[in-house]
Amino acid sequence: MAYNLMKRIIERGDYDKAATMDKLDAFLAADRITSEQYKELVEMMGK
Repeated sequence: MAYNLMKRIIERGDYDKAATMDKLDAFLAADRITSEQYKELVEMMGK
C-alpha cells in the first residue's frame, strides 16, 4: 500500500524531493516497502 501511494505521488510529479526521500527512508526502515521498491521509487524521482 505504501509503495502504490508513493508511486502515484511521484508519477504525478507534485512532491517535494527532500520530504519524499524522508518518507521513503522511513517506509524502508519500517519494512513498509522492500529495498527493490525503494530503489525503483528513488530512480523514478531522478528522471
